[in-house]
Amino acid sequence: MSGFDPIVSPTQKPAANLEPRFVHPDQERAAEARMSEYRSRHGRSPNILVVLMDDVGWGDFGCYGGGIAVGAPTPNIDKLARQGLLLTSCYSEPSCTPSRATLLTGRLPMRHGLQRPPMYGDPGGLEGELTLAELLSDAGYATQAVGKWHLGENEASQPQNVGFDDFYGFLSVSDMYTEWRDPYFFPEMVYSAARTDWVRNLPFNKCFVHATRGGALEEVEEVTIPVLSLLDAKWAEYSAGFIRRMAGEDRPWFLYHCTRGAHFDNYPHEDFLGSSPAKHPYKDTIVELDDIVGRLVAVLEETGQLEHTMVLVSSDNGPEMETWPDAAYTPFRCAKGSTWEGGVRVPAIFSWPGMIAPDRASDGLFAFSDILPTALAIAGASERLPSDRFIDGVDQTSMLLAPEGISNRKYHYYWLGQLFSALRVGEYKFMLASISDDDRDVAGGGGFTGVSNKYPYGRLYNLYLDPKETHSYLIRKLAYLEAFQSGARDHLLSFGQYPPKLVVGLNT
Repeated sequence: MSGFDPIVSPTQKPAANLEPRFVHPDQERAAEARMSEYRSRHGRSPNILVVLMDDVGWGDFGCYGGGIAVGAPTPNIDKLARQGLLLTSCYSEPSCTPSRATLLTGRLPMRHGLQRPPMYGDPGGLEGELTLAELLSDAGYATQAVGKWHLGENEASQPQNVGFDDFYGFLSVSDMYTEWRDPYFFPEMVYSAARTDWVRNLPFNKCFVHATRGGALEEVEEVTIPVLSLLDAKWAEYSAGFIRRMAGEDRPWFLYHCTRGAHFDNYPHEDFLGSSPAKHPYKDTIVELDDIVGRLVAVLEETGQLEHTMVLVSSDNGPEMETWPDAAYTPFRCAKGSTWEGGVRVPAIFSWPGMIAPDRASDGLFAFSDILPTALAIAGASERLPSDRFIDGVDQTSMLLAPEGISNRKYHYYWLGQLFSALRVGEYKFMLASISDDDRDVAGGGGFTGVSNKYPYGRLYNLYLDPKETHSYLIRKLAYLEAFQSGARDHLLSFGQYPPKLVVGLNT
């Protein structure tokens, strides 16, 4: 786009409670014309399918340079990428619960309050927040959640009470169901009846469950290790059934399908054991997840819904390298639990035949918070965007739908719990604090076990020249300092009018 530069071009602030954004008039008009033509032709809004994987790395899929090169081919995901838009600078939060809450609320963890994953019955969750499911439901959408939840087990935070018509999955995270059952990794617990009983009596739900809107949870089956290996297959079948049922209805739908894989420890379905060239449980799980994406897309095609469905495939954070080799792959520095690029830069593929131009790639900034305002715009429900709280996401509809659309986001903000860590603008990342990945401080490849570091002068990384973030460039690039400081200042000042929220924090 002639004359546009992400560092120096100005933004517009749509409202006091909204993140400033770029406005590209020609791009906006092209996207609006495309959506108007779609609605006049079909008489309704499109479906939205989000497939969110767990701990899958930026480099795991073939379309990101992984696939068969790292021992796990992903032909279905690669095909989806060729049919749509592949993002190379999509950002999650450092761990799963903060990311999932940000996706569903359009708000950063400092605003929704879920700054780390709740574990083993921790109190607190998503209650009190407005979710994408609730807003789409109010706009006439059927809403379905399947798979991993991990946004609070308390009743008010369960999916059926925050906007979903139906939920079929588990409330927590894989390792909570297995780490006290596997004698190979945890013999001191498995072979101690007292310790096993102690965990069994902790206040977390140990089953995968089913619930309908406003109803009580129904326990389907206790999640033992053999059951865990079947969950992604069961969940895929459930989502496929939902898609088939909705083919006969007039109203659009939102399906939030969250896989169990590939969170450690991986126990692939028996049909996929040894299926990857790597012959390793993690890689076998990637092959299984690719098959699931292929199956869901095939059902969309069989039922005539593929052209009416915007599909997003992504991962909730970077790889969990402290459980290597049961871990994902990223070419960037560090891993899950950190605000280095390896912890928060994730794969993201958008596909919508006839609406999103095929065979596109973009390095424009895209944050998980952008999903909510973008989905509402796609649904024709932008007026439902909350006005009583700060929304960190920006509407990226024109980026997706314009033939050569570019990002509407100027800054990405990195938060490490309650610590403002960094911001990115253009190819530059200005870092004020981080978590260490020094071998003397961490287990495995870093992330959660590092120690926090604050940099008195800040560090500057050119992510095009130095994606591993090893060479601080600030002393040679001081001319850019105002762009970084003003972006950080304005962001932090927004918490004055809209105070931060703490539900589950790093020290609670």
